[in-house]
Amino acid sequence: MKAIKRVKFKRRREGATDYYKRLALVKGGLYRVVVRKTNRRIIGQVIEYKPEGDKVIAGVDSSMLKKYGWPSRANKATAYLTGMLLAKRFKENKECILDIGLNSGVKNSLPFVFAKGCADAGMKIRGNFEIPEEAYNMSSVADYAKQLGSGEKLNKQFGAYIKEGLSLEQLPKLFKEVQEKIMEEKE
Repeated sequence: MKAIKRVKFKRRREGATDYYKRLALVKGGLYRVVVRKTNRRIIGQVIEYKPEGDKVIAGVDSSMLKKYGWPSRANKATAYLTGMLLAKRFKENKECILDIGLNSGVKNSLPFVFAKGCADAGMKIRGNFEIPEEAYNMSSVADYAKQLGSGEKLNKQFGAYIKEGLSLEQLPKLFKEVQEKIMEEKE
């Protein structure tokens, strides 16, 4: 007699879902703050578990930051500002838990910077997100651009910012301005 081969769930086979981690998060009964990074954007959602299917309570995309004057990229500064925007859009005053999906939990990584942005804007998220501001406020980018000076290497590294007419030295100032605009926005 042949042995029966067990086939894993489709999303597990594709490497899209870790069902053990998801089950542990869902059992808590808290809203999940889900953050996902694509090549060009950062997507954040607050999701409530329902047996018939998850319900998205609030969602944002980093491309929404263009309204505030911030260039949409998939970096830590954009993650922080997108997290702040999600917190402003989330109307409820409930505690949430961070869902980083298949990302590994590396200190100061993009999902945790996103959560720091949410927490700084007033959202209650379980966890301690003490991340130094220099890790996400673009000051390191401005310093590195000064080191490079000008030339081909600078254009190759930061050409997209330069094409948009942004001064690399002014990025930390722009970051602060966008941060203030988001915090001043009415709910």
